[in-house]
Amino acid sequence: MAGMVRRIARTGRGARGRRRNAPMAEINVTPFVDVMLVLLIIFMVAAPLLTVGVPLELPRTAAQAVPTEPEEPLVVSVPADGPIRLMDTAIDEAELVARLAAVIGERQSQRIFLRADGSIPYARVVQVMGALNAAGFTDLVLVTDAGGPRMDG
Repeated sequence: MAGMVRRIARTGRGARGRRRNAPMAEINVTPFVDVMLVLLIIFMVAAPLLTVGVPLELPRTAAQAVPTEPEEPLVVSVPADGPIRLMDTAIDEAELVARLAAVIGERQSQRIFLRADGSIPYARVVQVMGALNAAGFTDLVLVTDAGGPRMDG
């Protein structure tokens, strides 16, 4: 019995001695976490900049923000000068209804965002709204800038 105890003790000492020289098999996750946090911050800063970039002078209103959707919003922009844009692509007015009718079959939502420059005539905005309705979009959101005048006194 005493011999067995000595053998175990020697084995324990030998194993400890081998562990000091053995390569470390643990993964250090600290650099990985650091890199992931930096990427998270970059994406949080860059995400708002990825919205449709057609420069417009949107009218200011006191309206509340529309809740976000799971799929990317479909945006039609009507600038004061230049053609109508579907997302970032300029399209001819004659093709607008046909292009949108093709798009609506691929989408889950019938919501579409209309961005119109504040200096264009109201009749022009209503014409585009009619074209969006003719293409099958029944949920139309007019995009404005916040901070406009309140009408409640």
